[in-house]
Amino acid sequence: MAGNQLDNQGRGEASWNWPSIHPEGRKFGLIAVAIALFFLLILDWEIIGWPLLGVAAWVFAFFRDPERVVPQDDRYIVAPADGLVSLISKVAPPPEMQMADSAGNPGLPGEPVVRISIFMSVFDVHINRAPISGTVERVIYMPGKFVNADLDKASEENERQHIVIARGDGLKLGFTQIAGLVARRIVPFVKPGDMIAVGQRVGLIRFGSRVDVYLPAGTDPRVVLGQRTVAGETVLGEVGQQKLIEGIAL
Repeated sequence: MAGNQLDNQGRGEASWNWPSIHPEGRKFGLIAVAIALFFLLILDWEIIGWPLLGVAAWVFAFFRDPERVVPQDDRYIVAPADGLVSLISKVAPPPEMQMADSAGNPGLPGEPVVRISIFMSVFDVHINRAPISGTVERVIYMPGKFVNADLDKASEENERQHIVIARGDGLKLGFTQIAGLVARRIVPFVKPGDMIAVGQRVGLIRFGSRVDVYLPAGTDPRVVLGQRTVAGETVLGEVGQQKLIEGIAL
């Protein structure tokens, strides 16, 4: 993954920049602007046009794609999404992740592991990133409902997309993009066979959603319930490390 190399010794260059808008969202923003200008300039309905212009600005902001500084350590599993850690539970990975694929590659083990659910509101960045480096082993789209993504049953009932990444050392990790009440479209940027780096952009979910991450066996979270994560930066866990971490909401 090309980028500006920075470290904790002060090397690299850092400056504030306006986040870019992902190409996937530019058409939606331009459509919103065109509608707002139609009401403002053609119909002269300012009471509708100005609010619509505000909506257009929000649409552009929704598809913002800021740069992230990704930890470069194979022990770390980084957050694939911005948002709120809404659920931490121990469950078996979805059946679609467990079964062997068409190439004969075995899936994830069937025993329960820690699942971290990150809820993305409509105000969060919705570009999702790879939690680890490796090869994309499978991308499985599952149609479904659009219940509140904050509910536990959303992982089994909603429109969703499973992604499994396999590392050269045999470690496999699965995560699921889940559509929510407003979201109606999961857009992948990767396909099976792609080699990806940790923190690389792998897809997005339009307009509110959730991402579930299934940590490898023997790995506990390094985040707590109610914590906010930053995609590509927040460390969710350290492979093979188990430790109780507590926090206090103030």
